[in-house]
Parts: sequence; C-alpha cells; structure tokens
Amino acid sequence: MQSFDAIVIGAGFSGISQLYQLRQLGLSVKLFEKAADVGGVWYWNQWPNATSDTPSEVYRFSWDKEDLLTYPWPTHVLPQKETQAYMNHVVERHNLRPHMQFSSELKSAAFDNSDSKWTIQFSSGETYKTTYLVLATGRFNKIAFPSIPGKEKFAGEQYHTGRWNEHRDLKGKRVGLIGTGSSGAALLVGLAKEVKQLVSFQRSAQYVIPNNNSPVSAEYRDNVNKNYDEFFKNVRGCGVGSGFAPVPADYTTFSVSEEERERVFEAAWNHVWGLAFTFDTFSDIMTNEAANRELVKYFRKKITQIVKDPVKRDKLLPPPETLYDKRPVCSSGYYEAFNQDNVDIVNYKKTPWVAITEKGIQTTEKEYELDVIIYATGYESDGTWADIDITGPDGTKLSEHWAEGSTSYLGLVKAGFPNLFFVIGPQSSLANIPQHSQFHGEMIVKLISKAEQMKKE
Repeated sequence: MQSFDAIVIGAGFSGISQLYQLRQLGLSVKLFEKAADVGGVWYWNQWPNATSDTPSEVYRFSWDKEDLLTYPWPTHVLPQKETQAYMNHVVERHNLRPHMQFSSELKSAAFDNSDSKWTIQFSSGETYKTTYLVLATGRFNKIAFPSIPGKEKFAGEQYHTGRWNEHRDLKGKRVGLIGTGSSGAALLVGLAKEVKQLVSFQRSAQYVIPNNNSPVSAEYRDNVNKNYDEFFKNVRGCGVGSGFAPVPADYTTFSVSEEERERVFEAAWNHVWGLAFTFDTFSDIMTNEAANRELVKYFRKKITQIVKDPVKRDKLLPPPETLYDKRPVCSSGYYEAFNQDNVDIVNYKKTPWVAITEKGIQTTEKEYELDVIIYATGYESDGTWADIDITGPDGTKLSEHWAEGSTSYLGLVKAGFPNLFFVIGPQSSLANIPQHSQFHGEMIVKLISKAEQMKKE
C-alpha cells in the first residue's frame, strides 16, 4: 500500500495552499479532489455573474511576491473564470499538478494504532496510508435544498448554484430563482437580461450592497504594487482578512454632521467591498443601535430611489425594524434589475408556497409557470466533514463526537483524532478565504514541523 507523509483533501484555495506549504517542508504529499479540476467552490459555481466579494488585490496568496506584482487582475472583484484561472496559474507555476489526483472522493479514514498512520479509502477503490491527514474540504460543499413538496413532479429543469460546473443556456426561458443570499442576488443580475421571465422567491428582504466590479486603472494597480507589503500587513491585522484599518474609537456615527455621515455612507456604497459599511465607516455601527438605524435609514433611501415599481419596492424593503446585523449580501445592479419588466419578486412568507407542481411553483396567491427552477439555497453548515467516515484510535467515529454539532479547536484540530487537521474547519470565522486558508496552513505546517523534529530527537 502506497504511503505519504501527508494527504490533503480538496483542491480549492485551502487545499492548494496546504499542498504548497507542506511541500516546502520536504514532505511527500498527495492531494485528492472529487471534482475534475482545481477550483473548489469556483469549480462548482460557474453560473452567470458568479463573483467574489473581496478586493482582487488581496483575494490571492501572499507567499509569492513576484507573482503578486505581475499577475493581472482586471477588475476590483473577480468573476469566477478569473478566480479559477488564477488558481490554475498557481498550480502550474509551482508545479503542484503532478501531486494532485482528481475525480477521487474521500470515503473513509481510520487511524491505525499499529503504525500510528491513517488508512485512507477513496471512491475509486484506492487505499493509501498517511501520517498526516488534512481536510481542506471547506464549508461551501454540501448543498442544501428547501423543504418544498413536489420537486419530483416538476416537468422542467432544476439546478442548484452549488452544482453548476458547466454552461447552461437559459436564454428565452421562464426561470424561478429560490433564494436571495449571496449566490441568489448575484445570479439574479446575471440572468435578468438573458431570460424571458425571472421570478425571485425570497423568504425575507435584506439589504444588498453593491460590490465594485469596475476595471482596475493602471494608477490603482501601480499604487497596490508599491504598497503590497503594507497591504498584507494590514490583512494579517484585520479580523476578516481584508486589510481594513481600525476606525478610531471616537469617530462615531453622531460625532459628525448629517452631511458628513451621508458622505461616509455614500463612499462605502461605492467601495470595492460591501463589508466597508461594517469596518470602514464609523466605530459604533455594529454596537450602537441608534447608529445602526442611521445606516438602515440610508439603505432604505437608496432602495427607494433605485426601485421604481412601488409593489416590487415594498417587497424588497426589509421591515423598518430590521437592523443591519448580518454578513452583507453583495451584488452590483441587484435593485436595478427589478426595474426590468421581466423580473419580479415573490415574498413567500407573505404568500407561502404550497408545492412545486408539474408546471412550476404554486403559492397561496397563484401558480407561477416555469421552465427552470434554480435553488440558490446555500450549503449545510457542517460542510462535508460530518459525512466522511472518520474513525479515531479508540474506534470512536468523528460523527459520534459531532452528534450535536461539529466542534474543533481553533477550527484546526479535534481532540481524539491525532494528526488530523482541518483548514477553515468547524467554528472557524468566515473571512477572506485565500488569506484565511494561508493562515491556517501556516499553523498546521508549524505543528507538523514540530512533530517531525520531535521524531528525530
């Protein structure tokens, strides 16, 4: 049976970073990926207008300074094709592909006390041994569907945004889009000018922030290149890995005039990242309810200005008491899309759906006849970790430990499962993924390096 020092599962940002870093230690490493190519979430999410919501200059690895300075990023946030192209570029540049195997899904892993190694089995039937097992499978993997009766009766096509790894021609079709989170909002903009009819089914209205997908000027890129070291120093000091500098504690919402407050909010609306409202406006936006309501007032004014149809506008406006207290949904052109006659909105809390029928979606108000139903309903919170058959040295399965929910230490390790690591594992924060995975990878490499050193002592 072939054995490696380390096996990495997953070829998204986390897996690529981990493979590169472990190979820098001189270890024998093999990466396995269930998809047919690198990309992770960017392999599976190839729907129209799939876009990151993190500024392009930091949505990448920082361990190759020369590549940082020379690799192009044409827009302030990157579409799916550009992101996956960058990941492929990194793989080729650092000769990582020979150490990858695709179309191989991890099925089980069991710790063998006789040699203190993990025995790994894959969907292909292959079995390997490894000292260190790194699960870089991520959270955005196990797709979730809403509980609507009748899905099997629908005569048309049904897709999930999390399993969209090929082009699908929807021109001229009547499309029902379920979900208005990050994927749903972005996909709506991508489909609005292509399809015959687009009906967005929303559970509750929320504040959708534009992300700046405009072209990057030569002056902007030159400034970034000159200050990249400082950029990534700030990234490491930022809680979400984006590089926001702390807002001074005394720069609060009501410490400035109403005109200045409006100017600050408007600048954040046009910022390259929607999280600017949280981290780059006033220090008390998320801690002072009155301050938060000032921001909400600004959002409501923006929505009212943009959406012309009063019926659609009423459905898109969150209830007045709704605070800005969630991870923002970012999608440029979202509200503007509803000014098109072929785009409509249904709030299924107010008019609940009854069932999916042969012709479309039936609500308590009417039946919407559709050719296609798309589920932009996200992922299960436990990712794929809980679905893998992992057995520790005492015969206990990881799923038993997680019967009431997945837990870990710092999102990296789980007690009772030696030499098993997670990259951005359970209970990790959600941040700038390339940098977050790089930070986690550095910690894992330090632990493995220490273990390898101790074996020689």
